[in-house]
Formats: sequence, C-alpha cells, structure tokens
Amino acid sequence: MYDSDRLLPQGDTGLDLRDYVRILRRNWILILTATLVGVLVGGAVSIFTKPTYTAETQLFVSISNSGSVQELQQGNTFSQARVQSYVKTVDSPLVLQPAIDTLGLETTPEALSTRVKASKDLNTVLINISVSDSSPVQAAAIARAVADSLIKTVDLLERPKAGGTSPVSLSTIKPAVAPTVPSAPNTRLNLVASLIVGLIVGLGLALLRSTLDNRIRGEADLRRVSDAPLLGAISFDQDAAKKPLLTQAPAQGPRAESFRHLRTNLQFANITGRSKSFLVTSSLPGEGKSTTATNLAIAIAQSGQSVCLIDADLRRPMVSEYLGLEKNAGLTTALLGEVDVNDLLQPWGNEELFVLTSGAIPPNPSELLGSDAMKQLLLRLEVAFDAIVIDAPPLLPVTDAAVLAPCVGGVVLIAGAQVVKRQDLEKSLASLELVDASLLGVVLNRIPAKGPDAYTYSYYSSTEFTSERAQKPQLPLLEAGVALESDVAPPHTRNARRGTQPESERRAVKFPQ
Repeated sequence: MYDSDRLLPQGDTGLDLRDYVRILRRNWILILTATLVGVLVGGAVSIFTKPTYTAETQLFVSISNSGSVQELQQGNTFSQARVQSYVKTVDSPLVLQPAIDTLGLETTPEALSTRVKASKDLNTVLINISVSDSSPVQAAAIARAVADSLIKTVDLLERPKAGGTSPVSLSTIKPAVAPTVPSAPNTRLNLVASLIVGLIVGLGLALLRSTLDNRIRGEADLRRVSDAPLLGAISFDQDAAKKPLLTQAPAQGPRAESFRHLRTNLQFANITGRSKSFLVTSSLPGEGKSTTATNLAIAIAQSGQSVCLIDADLRRPMVSEYLGLEKNAGLTTALLGEVDVNDLLQPWGNEELFVLTSGAIPPNPSELLGSDAMKQLLLRLEVAFDAIVIDAPPLLPVTDAAVLAPCVGGVVLIAGAQVVKRQDLEKSLASLELVDASLLGVVLNRIPAKGPDAYTYSYYSSTEFTSERAQKPQLPLLEAGVALESDVAPPHTRNARRGTQPESERRAVKFPQ
C-alpha cells in the first residue's frame, strides 16, 4: 500500500548549500548574460558620457600677529576656527558673481555653484577648491577666478569697521592648472561597478526563477515532493523521437543501460513477488510513459523472462505504433469476449515478449478497465507470464489508471523532467493513495545527460550491438477455464519439457475465478 508519509510537508522549502550551487549551475547562462549586459551598459555609459575635467587650487589662511609663541598659537586656533566658515562662503553669490563677471561667463551663481566644490583638510588652515567643466582650460580659469574672489571677499569681511587692514589673509599656494586627463567618466570604475551590479541582478533573477519554477527537473526536486523510491532515470536522447525503442539504441549505450538499471531496481522493489503485473503511468501526457513501458518490457524480456506488454491506454494508444503491430483487435476485444486472448497476443522480437495491443477505442474506457473481465484477464496472464507490463493513461486527465491501479501488483510512476510540475506530481501521488495502490517507485524521464540535474554516469563499452526482429516465437496458450501446465508455461520452458515429460504426467492448472 502506498505510504502517505512519503509526501513531504508543504512548508519544507529550506535551501542548503548544495541547493544554491544547483541553482547557480542551472542558471549560469542567465547570470553570465546579466553580468555581460551590465558590463556593456557600463561601457556604453562611459563611451557616450561627455568628458568632464576638474581643476584644483589650494589656499592658505594666515593671521597677522607680532610673532610671539603665544600669539602664534592663538592665531593658529583662530584660523582653524574660521576656515570652515570660509569654505561655506565659496559657493555663495558673494564669491561666485565676481568670478563670473571677471571671465564673462554666461551663467548664474546658482548654476556655477553645482560645479564648484570647497573643502578643508583636518586640523589645517588649507582650503581646497575644485571646479569641473567640459573644457580643461575653462575649469582652470574658473578655479583661479574663484580663488581670487574668495581672497578679496574674506579680506572684505574680516576688515575692521573702524578701518585698517584685515587680520586674516588668504594666499594661493597651489595655482590651478588645466588638467590633461578627464575626471569623469571613470571607465574602469564604471566597468567594475556595472559588472558587480550585473552579477547581483543575475543572481537575483536566478533565485527568483528557481523560486517561481515548480517543474520537476531532477532528483532534488522530486525529494521536495515525495521520498518514494527512485527506480531509475532515463537521460534525454535527441534520437529517441526517431528511434524510441531500446533495440534501436546501442546495446551497451547509456540509454540501454538505463533501462537495465530500471529493470533491476524494479525487481528489488517487488521483492515480495506477490504480483507479476506492473502498471506504468504518469501525471500528464507527454512524459514518456508509453516508451518507458515498452522499453521496460523489452529489457525484462532480454533478461530471459517471458513478458506480456498490455496497451491499456484506451484513449491514445501508442504501443502498437512503436512496435509496428496490429491494433484493431486487442485488449478491448478480449474484454468484450469477442475473441480469446490467445488469438490476440502478438509476439515481438527475439525474446519471449508478447504484446496485447489496445484494440478498438471504446466509449467507456474506465468501465472496461475496472471490470471483472479485466481482473480475470490479468489473473490468467499472470499464470502464463513471468512479468506483465501495462501501459495506462495519465492519472490527472482521466481516471483510467486510478481504476486499474488496485488490480495490479504495483505502480511505476513516470515523471517527465521539465514537463510535470510539483503540484501535478503531488496530485498523482494523492490519487494513488486514495485508491490504495502500491507505488513501487518513480522513474525520472528526459533527465539531462549533463549538468546539475544529470543522474546518469558514463558507461564504457568496447562493442556496439543492434538487434533486429526475428521469427515470431510460439504463443503461450491460455484457456478460458482450465489449461495444462505445458500450455501456460513460457515457451522456452515448454519446449524444454516436450522432449522429457510424457503427456500423461502433465498436471492441470485451474485459473482463479
């Protein structure tokens, strides 16, 4: 029975270091693109921004005194206290307007003040004045004019009202010269800053994308939904659309090895062996359930077991198309009692693989699959075959698979990577639990061969092998009520017995009613 405790809590969304690394690996193209775009934007800004030149000049503030040590200390303290006031005066109209008049500039003190900056060095009497302009010569001229105007303004402000000279004097100790290198734009700084901003934006977009993206991409995403056993992972193969069958792939290639791995894990998942039938289904169409069921049946048959593959997808049957078999007579024909199943089983390939195609599409698939006739048919087939693989419709669109699931030994749920969403997988698991189905495990299909979500390992081989369809083996005979052991045994066993066991010693086997 399916264990409801396998569903993980909905609030379990914590991320560890491996999750963040996986997010980075999944979205490295997005992060790289955002970073490159940021660098390009920074470079474009640097190219199209008009160069700005900055000229600087420096003034020294001094106090007139008699030269004694005490007066020098008092004068120095007084100068440091007054320097901050002089710095605030630099961008005032009282200082800037005379500079504008001297140079004949067509601007206003308010506009010029945005390009003039003044500062003082800590614990000094030095005033630094810088002027920015698109012309280096103009910037130097304005800086000199502003410095001269400040000297005159301070002299005017500090002059005693009673008359006489100002005790404070300003002197230019570093005249302004025309700069040879623009101060802006700083191309290197812009590129570094834009790179950092682009990287941050890329990381943010990657986290946002991973948060909003609820598709199943790999085992880590599956574990956020359920801790059901992972029976295997089938890597994405571009040639699978044209060559979907296992026999069309290299015998020792990764795809063939994936199905052998799935076959082995499925045997251990059904270790009790209480039933030989397996239902293969998915949440939504397009997840690869039909190809997985077909190739799984082929893989089991290649291990020497007799296998019956049933196409129970009575809405969109695909098994007959993959195997090139007749589909007009099959499962529905047997369930309606029109033809005995012995005449409907079609052998395929070199191994003991027999296929029961869908037959004519009925108007009531769910009723047929849930009927007593279907149950009796499965019981009869389990007597004759070692394994029965059933391809059923998806769980969410229709109820066919949920109706048939309790009648089989176990369910194999296919999860198509980047196709099914977490909430869809949760609904499928819940529907199986509701009908008390036995979930053997989940198979991840279309997993990337490389990258953070890759599940497969490289497989080494020295030869390649391609199998072709050979003569059809003899069918196992099924009777409606009673059958001989030799008739229901797999063909390879039956052929071995015919030469050693007399007809009188064969025992009868009654099918369950």
